[in-house]
Amino acid sequence: MSEKGFHDFKLSNQIVKALDSLEYKIPTEVQSKVIPLVLEKIDLVVKSQTGSGKTASYGIPICELVDWEENKPQALILTPTRELAVQVKEDFINIGRFKRIKATAVYGKQPFAIQKTELKQKTHIVVGTPGRVLDHIERGTLILDQINYLVIDEADEMLNMGFIEQVEAIIKALPKNRVTMLFSATLPEAVKDLSLRYMKTPIDIEIKATGLTTDKIDHSLMKVEEKDKFSILQDVTIVENPDSCIIFCRTKDRVDTLCDQLSDLGYNCDQIHGGMVQEDRLEVMNDFKRGEFRYLIATDVAARGIDIDNITHVINYDLPLEKESYVHRTGRTGRAGKKGKAITFVTPFEDKFLKEIEEYIGFVIPAIIAPSKEEVSANKSEFEAKKNVEPTIKKAKNEKLNKHIMKLYFNGGKKKKLRAVDFVGTIAKIDGVTAEDIGIITIMDTHSYVEILNNKGPMVLDKMKKTTIKGKQLKVYEANKN
Repeated sequence: MSEKGFHDFKLSNQIVKALDSLEYKIPTEVQSKVIPLVLEKIDLVVKSQTGSGKTASYGIPICELVDWEENKPQALILTPTRELAVQVKEDFINIGRFKRIKATAVYGKQPFAIQKTELKQKTHIVVGTPGRVLDHIERGTLILDQINYLVIDEADEMLNMGFIEQVEAIIKALPKNRVTMLFSATLPEAVKDLSLRYMKTPIDIEIKATGLTTDKIDHSLMKVEEKDKFSILQDVTIVENPDSCIIFCRTKDRVDTLCDQLSDLGYNCDQIHGGMVQEDRLEVMNDFKRGEFRYLIATDVAARGIDIDNITHVINYDLPLEKESYVHRTGRTGRAGKKGKAITFVTPFEDKFLKEIEEYIGFVIPAIIAPSKEEVSANKSEFEAKKNVEPTIKKAKNEKLNKHIMKLYFNGGKKKKLRAVDFVGTIAKIDGVTAEDIGIITIMDTHSYVEILNNKGPMVLDKMKKTTIKGKQLKVYEANKN
């Protein structure tokens, strides 16, 4: 891995400053290989496992390359799940904070009208799930003529979820003269075929899957009877006493049942599956990231691309039936250089699926025996003590970045013919303020929001109460913090 820092890439001060605030220090292997090539506008096919830092590998150079002045979207990122779309959008906003990059996420189960309104505003980057992106294209609410960059993220999962036809329909609607990047943890034939048909002599990059080897993740399996699973799970959690753990189940009903059972025993836990409404899913993931609870009970919906650095344990309560799912589930732990444990329960009738997984990952998962009564007894008091400890709430990685930002509300927008450049031009003329101190600008029909960076919000707020924009005196005050 390169020991170069992000300063060594050809990046503007605005991007480097954001990366410093986000504490991105040494590029990962995928970032070292991908960033320079994207900056040169070369098509790429990247085989890289989840947890390798690939979102930043395309997010950083795209933020560098987009033109702030252009109002129409310049980059389209396709993701298989809503959670990933929201997360990737946040990553773009964080990386592009000082360049005022505006990113919008579009996905199903959220009102179309809200997204349509957002897309009417100046938007540099659109991140979305294929179905909803295609919907916006067909209804004319997503303008494509300035799209210079297309990223197909988690391409193998798009295939598994039956999205490939929609992805192809989107690609056919895009300008031919663009840079296309395809990222995938695995490269099935249909994904390779996609790259051959729609990419211009792409460079292939393969990042070896370190997470599958036992240097970062300690893989093990337990042979169990179905009827004994719950009691063995209790014993395993008592002995292991994890700080942060995802327990994977095959169905949402199983997730509901297991979460109720563990809650009844006083476990600090919550659940996530595809049957929940989107807002609840996002809230659960955010609470888990912050460390509000210790155990997340989940279906595979949580296995893809959810970026949480400090999950100590993954327990496959149900063996995944898809061999790729084993990689994506266990890849939730052992991230960002930390070590993790992956423990899998296997019932006597699942040997066929286990064999497929082992052939796929290239090694036999070591079998271990369930904890003995003595081990459980010896660890019980420590487990109970930890259960009663209030969780330590973790800071979000963008907290340092957001600390010096004030969001201002102005009671004028598109109906008063106001544009982002009008706000920038006026605010940057205030003594002691430059364009570098202005963050993301959002212009609605009747009002606008402007982020002021570098602790200069109070000063700008005071001055703008007495300053006109385009000859108009607007009411201005600090926006609600939400």
